[in-house]
Amino acid sequence: MWQQVYDPLHSTVLSALVAAAPIILFLLSLTVFKLTGIKSALLSLAAALGIGIFVFGLPAGAGAGSILYGFLAGMWPIGWIVLMAVWLYRISVRAGNFDIVRSSVSAISTDQRIQMLLIAFCFGGFLEGAAGFGIPIAIAAALLVNLGFNPLKASMFALIANAASGAYGAIGIPVTTAANYGNIDLAGLSIDIVPVLQIFSMLIPVLMVAIQDGVRGVREVGPVALLIGAVFSGGQSAILFFLGSPELVDIIPPLLALVVLALMMRVWQPKNIYREPTAPTLEEVQEQGAVKHTAGEILNAWSPFVYLSVAILLWSTTLKPVFAKAVKPGESDGLLGFSTILFNIPGVHGAIEQAAPIVTRPTPVKAVFTWNILGASGTAILVAVLVTVLFSKISWKAAFEELSGTWKQLWLPILMICLVMSLANVMNYAGMISSIALAASAAGAFFPLISPVIGWIGVFVTGSVTNNNVLFAGLQSATAHQINVNPTLLVASNTAGGVMGKIVSPQSIAIAAAAVNSAGQESKITSMSIKYSAILLVLVCVWVYLLSLVMAR
Repeated sequence: MWQQVYDPLHSTVLSALVAAAPIILFLLSLTVFKLTGIKSALLSLAAALGIGIFVFGLPAGAGAGSILYGFLAGMWPIGWIVLMAVWLYRISVRAGNFDIVRSSVSAISTDQRIQMLLIAFCFGGFLEGAAGFGIPIAIAAALLVNLGFNPLKASMFALIANAASGAYGAIGIPVTTAANYGNIDLAGLSIDIVPVLQIFSMLIPVLMVAIQDGVRGVREVGPVALLIGAVFSGGQSAILFFLGSPELVDIIPPLLALVVLALMMRVWQPKNIYREPTAPTLEEVQEQGAVKHTAGEILNAWSPFVYLSVAILLWSTTLKPVFAKAVKPGESDGLLGFSTILFNIPGVHGAIEQAAPIVTRPTPVKAVFTWNILGASGTAILVAVLVTVLFSKISWKAAFEELSGTWKQLWLPILMICLVMSLANVMNYAGMISSIALAASAAGAFFPLISPVIGWIGVFVTGSVTNNNVLFAGLQSATAHQINVNPTLLVASNTAGGVMGKIVSPQSIAIAAAAVNSAGQESKITSMSIKYSAILLVLVCVWVYLLSLVMAR
């Protein structure tokens, strides 16, 4: 069994710099060299594999297994989710109801700063809580494009909005995972994450308005954006504080914020109506709005997304035990647990051993691909697709034509996602990510200042706040004990830094580009988004450090 080595160059800093080279190369390829996402991912994967084998000593078989695992995980569940989500969107467009969708949104407000808050921030936040895994980014970006937003700009807004909800996606899994792997109390983490993250969640809508329309936007719509952010974040904080659990944090508050915003628009509208340069003019929108639609027509137009929300919630809550697969002795499968197939990855599972100080004693790595055919969120979206076709005017032939078109639109972005997942796996199983984290942990009393950076790197590489917490929650907690800092604070900071990293995670950007039919434009989306991710990360770092000085251990 091969044991990971975290300092192969006998210099913690030098080993970490070499380990970070694939990440740096990826960022440079996208932002400076302006390469496509595919080319950037291929170069970075090749670099990671070379460094992993020739510097860190990763066996070639383990490298091949890591790449295989990445491709499988990229296809399922992520690729499956994106494929189904975009198919649902295309069917809803093909059914001819999107004029009514646009009209219903415009009936709330014709101001596209308000529309952005409704779709990307509020509705996207709810989808994150119900599903996660890129669904809110894909759906919100596609809806914004349909309202007239530039595709790349729509992608950026969907990515930034996700920073307010990404910590609590898929019924709070990132936080529950952090508590488990950090060996800390879930209720304590739920309470301590409030001062760390929720002030940023409150300010995200204001930032989005500022990005969209500058100082004028903040002056005209900023107070409303701040109020909606306060409702959103305040609701999240109340649930975390009083329930001590993250499951409902992205379910109730986003819907509450959406309702409050819609009701406000009944009594107040911005003095100057802002329209995106690519959107229909105000006169065109008003002309379209002259045609009144019944409540039934509006509900029917939105029905695909209603079906989506219901199906995802059922899959995430009520039906979750039905699809459960026994993983421990004495457990039994759920009624449909047979539909989940487990596959040990050759060359990786049980063939690699983690070592101190990442773990207290040598621990074999588990690498098991879970093919949850019926229990996957993508299958829930498939159910929403089938129900939509059954209750709409679109024919089955037209629906499958859209499926073919969806695959043609998405196969390249899905390939990129697979490459990114392979990159993450190679760096993880080679011990390269741990090498970076250990170098950061050597900062001693100043570690809280850079603690969120570890979370940022974790999500940038893996594309997942959950996976980031699997990797680093234990390290954050252990380091906190060593430097006499509150461990829940640093585990919370790992999550907070992670959600800021998700804004520019190649996986997230690939999903956004795919949803708006802009495959190959990932470098432009990255260039547009990275400065906001960096600014938010710096603010989180400073804030966490200040909190570490005043929060009791």
